[in-house]
Amino acid sequence: MSSYLSLLPDRLPMSSVALPGTHDTMARYGWPISQCQNVSLAGQLRAGIRVIDIRLAVIPPPIRSARTSTLTAAPNQRLVAYHGIYPQQTPFDDILNDVYQFLSTPPAQRETIVMSIKQEDGQITPAAYFATAIRQAITNGSGGWNEGAPSQPGVNRGMWFLENRIPTLGEVRGKVVLLSRFGGDGSAWPEGFEGIGIHPTTWPDSRKEGFEWELKGTRVRTHDWYAIPTFMSIPEKMQRGTANLLPPQPLTQPLLPITFFSAASFPLSLPPVIAKGFGMPKLGFGIEGVNSRLGKWLLDQIGGISPPTIANEGAKPNHQDVKEEPRIRGWSFLDYFADPEEGQVVPLLVECNFLGRKAGEEGW
Repeated sequence: MSSYLSLLPDRLPMSSVALPGTHDTMARYGWPISQCQNVSLAGQLRAGIRVIDIRLAVIPPPIRSARTSTLTAAPNQRLVAYHGIYPQQTPFDDILNDVYQFLSTPPAQRETIVMSIKQEDGQITPAAYFATAIRQAITNGSGGWNEGAPSQPGVNRGMWFLENRIPTLGEVRGKVVLLSRFGGDGSAWPEGFEGIGIHPTTWPDSRKEGFEWELKGTRVRTHDWYAIPTFMSIPEKMQRGTANLLPPQPLTQPLLPITFFSAASFPLSLPPVIAKGFGMPKLGFGIEGVNSRLGKWLLDQIGGISPPTIANEGAKPNHQDVKEEPRIRGWSFLDYFADPEEGQVVPLLVECNFLGRKAGEEGW
């Protein structure tokens, strides 16, 4: 799980890989309302997680001058992981160091990490100030670069891929692909919106039917329905989420599915309940969580040749017994990814990278 992307060809666009991810990656505190994960970032990366969802706030908030309304940094100011209003204790510098250390290890030097960054203190810190703080942090942090170094011109610098397009896997080995879910007008970054990473043009709040946006010829189909009313909506949440992983046929243009299997609303659909379920659903008491349902769905999709019976054991399989390999792609975000079965849903998602491939398609 530390090096599976190294087995895929460089020609593959990042839209045609299946990447397991975690929603609110650093949210390890505030159970049962704010906590979404129970494994450290380093542990997540070793377990195969390749899309991380980093949500940050500027702590302490910037100081506004009463006379000029200009903003200045408060003493000891830094970016810190937050989930909503709940602090998650980890500074952004530590996150950058963990990612850099992982990508620097020999098994992972040909891996790629997608990092989504979202502002959590938009009611306090202006978007332009936050965007500037992000730029400064990734420039000066682990895997960053010297802004004045003439040997590194252009958008992509240090361990970062910052272009606003879908790259191929070969372009980003050993790098972090930025997915910028923060605002501002782009002026905080020298290259503007074309150098702030993959930048969504829209992200409506918790739209049940999902939404789409275009990125330089690639259609990004996104499912982020998180405000489900109660745990009784888990089956519908699952149906919509898994449908997003399967592309329409025929596929007329490159497609990137982004799917959040996470959900939370108070009080009847808290993150641990949605992800892990409760009670004893196998015995008909309680309800099965999203992660277990996703694992079963993947097993059903992946199932290849029908198992032999005693009567035909050793016989060559009939073509009618062979299911067509599914084409499951995209970036999938999970809460409590390590549950159930010690996170076995992650290897199932990884396996999808090696199924449904046809010569001459998707860069294969």
